[in-house]
Amino acid sequence: MDYSYTDISKMIDHSLLQPTMNQEVLESGIQLALAYDAASVCIMPYYVKRCAELLKGSTVKVSTTIGFPHGGHTTAIKKAEAQQAIADGCEELDMVVNISKVLSADWDYVTADIKAVIEVAHAAGRKVKVIFENCYLNDDQKTKLCEICTKLNADWVKTSTGYGTGGATIEDLTLMRKASGSDLQVKAAGGVRELDKLLEVRALGVTRVGASATRTILDECRKRLGLEPIVAGDAGAPSGY
Repeated sequence: MDYSYTDISKMIDHSLLQPTMNQEVLESGIQLALAYDAASVCIMPYYVKRCAELLKGSTVKVSTTIGFPHGGHTTAIKKAEAQQAIADGCEELDMVVNISKVLSADWDYVTADIKAVIEVAHAAGRKVKVIFENCYLNDDQKTKLCEICTKLNADWVKTSTGYGTGGATIEDLTLMRKASGSDLQVKAAGGVRELDKLLEVRALGVTRVGASATRTILDECRKRLGLEPIVAGDAGAPSGY
């Protein structure tokens, strides 16, 4: 095996984005991410401040969404969301492009929209993952977005919200890695629910995955590495991301 436990755990953004998650589920989900030492907890914006309190002093980062899930917010609102998230303690911002504008080939608008959030985040020392929602796009549009994000110095390009008609595919991840600059990382979201799938996308150069199946993936990882199992509470967060 060419990986350690941390190599794998630090690829996972533990997703807590289902709108029906109550406080008990959110709290236990954060504790699960802490116990398993995930890369981040990607949580609904209103819970960022509390999440930051719980993760303080750990190596698990706070992430949240901007313009989620459809990307149709005005640029001013996306900027305001980013500013609020940062003020509340968010370290990584997952923003959705304006899908309608992408499909309209209004690339000046798309570029300005992404740039506005990146500027706010980078000025505060935070990072940005730009979500494409590939299930609605063709390869030329995906390639163009990778080129824009490379020029704007985004930190990641991301396949999906997990709420579209499809999630990450091997074909899309291969295209995105090829079309992105060497400093631009790739995140897979939607459909990575088992360790073997995570290892498959890792081999393509993917550095993060969005997942709700964190426990399943990392329990299997620890088993294969001969490590003791982790005992962590869970209020039954739904899978599917």
